[in-house]
Amino acid sequence: MSNERASIKMLSRTALTKRLVQKLRHDEAVVAGIGNTNFDLFAAGHRPQNFYMLGSMGLACPIALGVALAQPERGVIALEGDGSILMSLGCLATIATAQPRNLTIIIWDNGLYQITGKQEAATAGATDIVAVARGAGIAHSEWVRDDAHFDTLIERRFDDGGPTLLAVKIDDSPGQGQTVRDPALIRSRFMKGLGTGRGGALDP
Repeated sequence: MSNERASIKMLSRTALTKRLVQKLRHDEAVVAGIGNTNFDLFAAGHRPQNFYMLGSMGLACPIALGVALAQPERGVIALEGDGSILMSLGCLATIATAQPRNLTIIIWDNGLYQITGKQEAATAGATDIVAVARGAGIAHSEWVRDDAHFDTLIERRFDDGGPTLLAVKIDDSPGQGQTVRDPALIRSRFMKGLGTGRGGALDP
């Protein structure tokens, strides 16, 4: 484990997701990966600009990239687990090549495949997601040291340049909500939230 990783504080995914949602002011799109990542996003405050991934492991960042390129004046945030990003590392190179200034990626890293039985992931050992992202070409990649550092990093202006990747060491607490499992409804609601289609209500 790198010295940088070893020295950071373990934080709460649930608490940080709430802090993130409370700071959204400009209809930012938030794309959340499977499992606890989207459960916490839903519990933190449902909004039509939230997209909740169901079953498609590793696709939060590619979908967020598509939104960022299609709507370059909208801030876009991808929330992804370490296990999921390990399944889709090639997307980091694509994101680095496309250089969307409006995309921020947040990786929740607990070193586990939590939903499937808490099997240990490569990030529990030698694999450092920040080092991988930097190697792929995402220069603005760093570990979140604590709550205050998280606030500072997510309040950056999108026109400061991007993309940005933030990795957070988290505990293994379960997610706090339960996303409605209706892919068509989630999609149509998100499209309406982005101004690209019609959508209906999404009840808790």
